[in-house]
Amino acid sequence: MLTKQRHQLILQRLSEQKIVKLKELVELTASSESTIRRDLTDLEAEGYLERVHGGATLVARYEEEPTFEEKRDQHVDEKVAIARKAATFIEDGMSVYLDAGTTTQAMVPFLDGKDVIVVTNSLPIANDLFDLDIKTFVIGGELKRSTQALVGYNARESMMNYRVDLAFLGINGVDLEAGYTTPDPEEALVKKTAIELAREAYILADDSKFGKRSFSRVAPLEAATLVTWSDSSSVSSIQSITKVVNAQ
Repeated sequence: MLTKQRHQLILQRLSEQKIVKLKELVELTASSESTIRRDLTDLEAEGYLERVHGGATLVARYEEEPTFEEKRDQHVDEKVAIARKAATFIEDGMSVYLDAGTTTQAMVPFLDGKDVIVVTNSLPIANDLFDLDIKTFVIGGELKRSTQALVGYNARESMMNYRVDLAFLGINGVDLEAGYTTPDPEEALVKKTAIELAREAYILADDSKFGKRSFSRVAPLEAATLVTWSDSSSVSSIQSITKVVNAQ
């Protein structure tokens, strides 16, 4: 059995039972204990599970994330300004990844008339791009109801088919020590993969995200350029670590 297939079986069984024993996974996948131990180590490193004595358990979600609709009505003016600035980095002929989020969705009107290809994990963004007749690829994966995003291991595997010039991502927390963070490990995995596959990555974050830490780490601050709208003193500290573009 291929590694990908074993990982899918392990995660499926965890979603059903919340905790599984090593022996059970050995029987389920017809694999050796050493192979399953390696699989659990890999999946733990990716934030899917936590290893416990004799098996594994799902990682707990420690915070409730606002829904897509709730986020859409927050900091609207700042989001539009950030989106407008971010869109100026996109040139004709580029391939672009737009991460699920309300600030990244606000970029879509500024792409009207541009000759670009877009990859996204967001159903709302895909619909908006369709209305503008922009060539769009939607990755596969589990549909997360609250954010209307496609996330998880299958989403990551789907993303591996693409390489893009620029990636634009939303985020929940921007912190000097924790870096870029988000509540859901499965969503964090997709964001991390997008950064890795892009020639250049941008994080879009309004002032409310500074100094915040969410459960799952996406990347260190230096992994992406930060596009923001902020007068916060945090900006000067972040500028010593990574490039910051202020949309003000």
